[in-house]
Amino acid sequence: MNREELKEKYGKKRVPHEWRGTDKLTALIVTFFGSGMSPKAPGTMGSLAAAIVAYPMAVLADHIFNGKESLSLPLHIGQTQGELPINLFFIAAALFVFFAAIPFVKKAMKDTGTEDPGWIVIDEVCGIFMALAFFPTNLIVLHPWFLAIAFGLFRFFDILKPLGIHRFEKFPGAWGVMADDLLGGIYAGILLWLSAVGIYAFIFS
Repeated sequence: MNREELKEKYGKKRVPHEWRGTDKLTALIVTFFGSGMSPKAPGTMGSLAAAIVAYPMAVLADHIFNGKESLSLPLHIGQTQGELPINLFFIAAALFVFFAAIPFVKKAMKDTGTEDPGWIVIDEVCGIFMALAFFPTNLIVLHPWFLAIAFGLFRFFDILKPLGIHRFEKFPGAWGVMADDLLGGIYAGILLWLSAVGIYAFIFS
C-alpha cells in the first residue's frame, strides 16, 4: 500500500459518533465493546483490547485443555526443519469472530452509509486471535510479553498490507473488511513463532 492510499484510508477525518447510526448491539460488537470509538487510532485501540482479552482466554484454555489444544505440523524452510504449532483454540476463536461478525459489519456499514470506517475494529480482533493461532497457549501464559510482539506484528501487516493483503481488502462488503485482517493475522502469527524460536535459540545458545 503506497503513501497516498495510506493517507486516504487512515488520514481521513472521521465523523464523530458515526456508529450511532446503527443499533446499540451492532455498534457494541463492531467496535469491540467501544474500543473502536477512540477518537484517535481506533484500529490500534481495538487491536490492543483484543491482545489484552487474549491473555485471560489463554489462561482459561490452558486450564481446560491442559496444553492439549495445540497440534504441530512439520515445517521445512530451506535446509531448516522444525514444527509449526497450530493452536486450535485461537484458530477457533478467530474463525468464530470472522463469521459471526460478517452480518454485524454489513449492517453497520449499511446503516451508517460507510465503507470500512475506522471505528469498525472487530476485524482487528479476528486478526489478533489468528496471530496467536501459531503460538502455544502455555507460552502465552508463561510469557505474556509475547502478546506485545503479536500486537506489533499484526499492526504492521494491518497498516501496510503487504504480500497480497490489500487484495483481500477488495473483497465485496463485509468480507473485505474481515478477510484482509485474517490474512494479516496469519502472517503475523508465523512471524511471531519465528521470533519466539529466534529468542529461545539466542537465550539457550
